Amino acid sequence: MAMIQVQHLTFSYPSNFDTIFEDLNLQIDTDWKLGFIGRNGRGKTTFLNLLMGRYEYSGKILSPVSFEYFPYPVLDKSCATETVLAGICPNAEKWELEREAFCLGLEEETLSRSFACLSNGEQTKALLAALFLKEGRFLLIDEPTNHLDTKARESVAAYLKKKKGFILVSHDRRFLDGCVDHILSLNRSGIELQSGNFSSWFTNFERRQEFELAQNEKLKKQIDALQKSAQRTALWSGRIEASKYGNGPVDRGYIGHKSAKMMKRAKAIEARRQRAAEERSGLLKDLETAEKLRLAPLKDRTGVLVSLQKAAPVYEQGPVCRPVSFTLEQGERVALEGGNGSGKSSLLKLLLGAPIEHTGMVETGAGVRISYVPQDASHLRGSFSEFVRENRLEESLFKAILRRMDFERVQFEKQLEELSAGQKKKVLLARSLCEQAHIYIWDEPLNYIDLYSRIQLENLIQEYQPTMLFAEHDAAFKAAVATRTIPLQK
Repeated sequence: MAMIQVQHLTFSYPSNFDTIFEDLNLQIDTDWKLGFIGRNGRGKTTFLNLLMGRYEYSGKILSPVSFEYFPYPVLDKSCATETVLAGICPNAEKWELEREAFCLGLEEETLSRSFACLSNGEQTKALLAALFLKEGRFLLIDEPTNHLDTKARESVAAYLKKKKGFILVSHDRRFLDGCVDHILSLNRSGIELQSGNFSSWFTNFERRQEFELAQNEKLKKQIDALQKSAQRTALWSGRIEASKYGNGPVDRGYIGHKSAKMMKRAKAIEARRQRAAEERSGLLKDLETAEKLRLAPLKDRTGVLVSLQKAAPVYEQGPVCRPVSFTLEQGERVALEGGNGSGKSSLLKLLLGAPIEHTGMVETGAGVRISYVPQDASHLRGSFSEFVRENRLEESLFKAILRRMDFERVQFEKQLEELSAGQKKKVLLARSLCEQAHIYIWDEPLNYIDLYSRIQLENLIQEYQPTMLFAEHDAAFKAAVATRTIPLQK
C-alpha cells in the first residue's frame, strides 16, 4: 500500500485572488477507486491540475507514483486510432490495446479506423484503453461520461470497476455507484473523504445535514431562551442592588450578597449561551441545498405540437438512424434514447428548422415557441451583460436563476469564456428557464452539471410539468422526468 499525501495545500488563482484551497491536508491510497464530486466551479479540475504540477502552490504534494490526466489532447485526429494510442502509450503492445479495447466494448476494427471517424463515445473509450496501460501511474480521469451514451456508461463503469488506482470526476450517480469504492467530496468548508460508493456517501451526507439542521434549530431556541433569562437575571440583580439605598435601615451585606449571587447566575447563563452559540457556529458549514427554481411554460396550445413521420436525418453515407414516427402533445416529456451517432441531436435541430437533409416529414405546430439548450457550451464568449442583451433576457431574473444554481456573485464579473464547463452549461440552462415556451428542447442538458443542480432541475420539471423533448444519458434523470421514451436505432 502506497499513500499520496497532500500537506497544507493552499492555492489561489492570481488573476482574481479567489482562494480555492486553504491549508488542505489529505491522504489517498494509490489502490483506491476514488469518485470525486462537488459543485461546479468548486475546484475539482483545479485539484487535478495541482496534482499534475501545472500550477504553483504553497504546501506539499508527496506521491510515490506519477500522475496521468484524462482526457488526452489528440493533435492529429486524421491518424489511425492505433497510431494515436501508440503515441500516448508507446510501450504498449498491439495485443494489449486490442484487449483493453475489447473490454471496453469497442469493435475489433475500431483501432484501424481514423480517430476522427470515431464517435465521441468511441474516442473516449479508445483513450481510456491507452490510459490503463500506463504502468506505475495514478490516473486522474476528468468527467469521461459527457460523451458516453447510456450503454457506453454501463460498459465503462464495468471496466473501471475491475481497475484500481484512479480519481474519477463525475456527476452521474449510477455511473459512480458502478465503479468506485471511495468518495472524495469537495464541500463548502473543505474536502471530505469517505469509504463506499456514491449512494452510501449521499445517504450519510443527507443524514448529517438533517441532524445539523435539527440541532441548529434546537440551539437557536436554546440561545434565545438563555439570552432572555440572562437579561432577566441581570435586571433582577440590578434591582436588588438598588434596594440597598433609599429604603430605610436594611441589611446591606445580605442584599449585596444576594445581588452578587444573581449576577453570578446571569454570567453563568451568558456563558452557557456563548457555548451554545459556538456549537451552533460549527454546524451547517457544508450545507447544500437545491433551491427551488421557477419556470413559466406556455400552456395555451392544444393537440399535437410536434409531429415526425418516418423521419431520419441524412448525411453523405445515408440515414443516420432508422426512420422514426411520433407526436408530442401538451404536457408530455419525451426522451430520445439511442447510442452516440444515432441522430438524437440532428432530430432536435430539425425541429428548430436547421437545414439538415432528412427523410419523411417533420412538422411543428404554427406559432409554437421553442426554447433550446444545445449540447455544446464552448462557444460562449463575452460578458454576462452582453449575453443578456443578445438574448433579450430580463437580467435580474437570469442572474437570480444562476444564483439559485450556486453561482457566486463574483462570477458575474468574469467573461463567459473564463467559466468552467459546468458553469457555461448553467448559463444556457438559465437562459432557457427565463424563456416562455410551448416546448423546451434540451440536448444533453446535464453535461458537466453538478448533482445538486440536477436535483433542482428534476424538481422543477416535476412541479411545472413543461412540454419537453430532450436527449440525456443520465439514467436517474430520465427516470425522474420522462413520461415517454423514443428509441433511435442505427
